[in-house]
Amino acid sequence: MVSMKGEYLGGLRTQVQHLKSGNRVVTDAPPDNNGRGEAFSPTDLACAALSSCMMTLMGIFAEREGIALTGLRSEIVKIMTSNPRKIGEIQIRFVHENLAATPEQKIKLQRAALTCPVALSLGADVKQTVEFKF
Repeated sequence: MVSMKGEYLGGLRTQVQHLKSGNRVVTDAPPDNNGRGEAFSPTDLACAALSSCMMTLMGIFAEREGIALTGLRSEIVKIMTSNPRKIGEIQIRFVHENLAATPEQKIKLQRAALTCPVALSLGADVKQTVEFKF
């Protein structure tokens, strides 16, 4: 069953729609790849998907454990390689200044993040550097 649909809008811009919610995401090629850079690039979305997936898995664990995870933030760095042009490394730093969790729970939160479906779906040649500050 189709759950999303996409459309090329021209000028190196695309739009994808999540059919159940109707939400739409526009992508634009980055300036260093002939685009305008006025929206997320497809590779930006891949990095954002990794961060979101990790936070979601941490959220599932946090809800089960009664941990208030609201306020968790991520900082994402995408490092591209050339020849072929692709994502070489994704660096993510998760920050939560006042996380009320035991040391064991913090380890389990980290483990949940590192085993999210997006992390497991990325090829071994995409380096994932993840830091946790909580």
